[in-house]
Amino acid sequence: MNPQDVAAYLQSHPQFFEDHAELLASVQLTSPHSHRAVSLQQRQMEILREKNKGLELKLADLIRHGHENDRIEQRMHDWQLRLLTETAPAALIEAVRDGLQTRFEVPAVALRLWALPVAQDGLQAATPVTEAVRAMAQTLRTPYCGAAQPEPVSAPNAAAESEDAAAARAEALGWLGRDDIASLAMIALRTPVPGGEHPAEAPSEDIPAAFGLLVLGSHDPRRYHAGMGTAYLSRIGEVASAALSRLLR
Repeated sequence: MNPQDVAAYLQSHPQFFEDHAELLASVQLTSPHSHRAVSLQQRQMEILREKNKGLELKLADLIRHGHENDRIEQRMHDWQLRLLTETAPAALIEAVRDGLQTRFEVPAVALRLWALPVAQDGLQAATPVTEAVRAMAQTLRTPYCGAAQPEPVSAPNAAAESEDAAAARAEALGWLGRDDIASLAMIALRTPVPGGEHPAEAPSEDIPAAFGLLVLGSHDPRRYHAGMGTAYLSRIGEVASAALSRLLR
């Protein structure tokens, strides 16, 4: 009989140790913690304590993430309230930019809007952009996150970037006016999709044209990276889009 046969027998006959209770105390095992001999009962208690410790750590982690999510939700709420109170175009644009920097601790923020009425052309956000930027924004169904400077094509897992895309990213990086930016997030600004569908899920013909681009930059190369979740960035883009779309009227 091999160990697998013994294990299979015990699994299929759980009453074995009820019928032979003396074995629980007489069988000696080596504890991985003290390296001394312990009974089967003691070893089982150690295993249960280890499992409980693991569950406690998971619970603590869930609580920590829950508290962090609550803080983010409060910041989002405060930011939304500020955007609702601003009516002047310049003040609204500043509220978008300053709110992201102060409430969400984003080191650098810039945005460009290319569908504003002529009367608002004096705003910095209305500075003309190239067609490459407009085209890139239109293709962004979800926020772009990645390195501020493209990786060499020879680097592992690096994908070739088109000249237009590289030019658009470089142009957007220049809006931040800093030379220490290591990672970028770029979010297209567009009016809500009809029917409430998210742009990532809506048919191409139902996606409104982008009227602007929001750019977030950080000196931390891991702040915005290709593998990160973008749910909150998408929400930030939706809130900013809804607020700034008032300027298009």
